[in-house]
Amino acid sequence: MGVLSTLVRGLVRGADRMSEFTSKRGSRTHNKGRGARPTGLKLSSGKFVSVQAMIPEFIVPDLEGFKLKPYVSYRCPKGTEPPLTVESVFAEAVAPQISKDYEAGTFNKDQLEKYGFEPTQEGKLFKLHPKNFIR
Repeated sequence: MGVLSTLVRGLVRGADRMSEFTSKRGSRTHNKGRGARPTGLKLSSGKFVSVQAMIPEFIVPDLEGFKLKPYVSYRCPKGTEPPLTVESVFAEAVAPQISKDYEAGTFNKDQLEKYGFEPTQEGKLFKLHPKNFIR
């Protein structure tokens, strides 16, 4: 078909066929969704089973009597502190303890748990793999 006949057909049939397909344009049972993750599993029988671990839980602190507003203006000056990195957290939190124990002679490589090192990832919310580490 030519370009002209396609254009004429689009004008005759209406421009509605060219617009974006949204959840409003489907049938009553059609739900396009908005990209939310499912909170359960769909079984082979067609039933949906809700899984409690898949339901997101929002923990909101009580802000009663809190004086600051939840809005930060774009006109505020930039911060003077450098961005937080893994090396800076280690240097501020763990390195002083390790150097103090090393100088005292009580440092042991097999007892790194007291500095916050966790040898296993069991029971964690997500396991740390090399791709998850901050670079």
